Amino acid sequence: MPSYDDALALFYEWTETESLRRHGIAVEASMAELARQRGGDVEAWRMAGLLHDLDYERHPTPDEHPAVGVAELARRGYPEEIRQAILGHAPYTGVARETEMARALFAADELSGFVTAVARVRPDGLAGLTPRSVKKKLKDKRFAAAVSRDDIRQGADELGVELDALVQTVIDGMAREASRLDLT
Repeated sequence: MPSYDDALALFYEWTETESLRRHGIAVEASMAELARQRGGDVEAWRMAGLLHDLDYERHPTPDEHPAVGVAELARRGYPEEIRQAILGHAPYTGVARETEMARALFAADELSGFVTAVARVRPDGLAGLTPRSVKKKLKDKRFAAAVSRDDIRQGADELGVELDALVQTVIDGMAREASRLDLT
């Protein structure tokens, strides 16, 4: 299996925009925290989070994303579990989320983006951010309007956790990487 360093090099090779890089790192951080809590392989879950939108800049259409990236990962020897989780993070692929990793990636993706948006409008970034503050912003449909609130709720449901607990997990994971995310 390729190493995390291999995944990081691939990520930077395929992902050029700073915003998408930060998103990949945010989802990676959330996945690491979820893996720690749920007994997953932290390195594998981190790689799934980091690489889930690998092909998005080059192949942004539903016909190609995430299939092109997953084909590249297969070519490079990434495990089936990571590739299936990445396919499952995009509901339009129709790929069932059958593993904990796949369910976690789906749950972490939209929520990590939303927590990033909330942290960006706060003077302290992630410091002191609470699930209550995040949920308050979720109610404002104009704030980070592109983020699917339904996917966030469905992600918590699929993991079998309360939304507050999932939000706290994502905050905790991202806080560990706050400097990498420029959210300090």
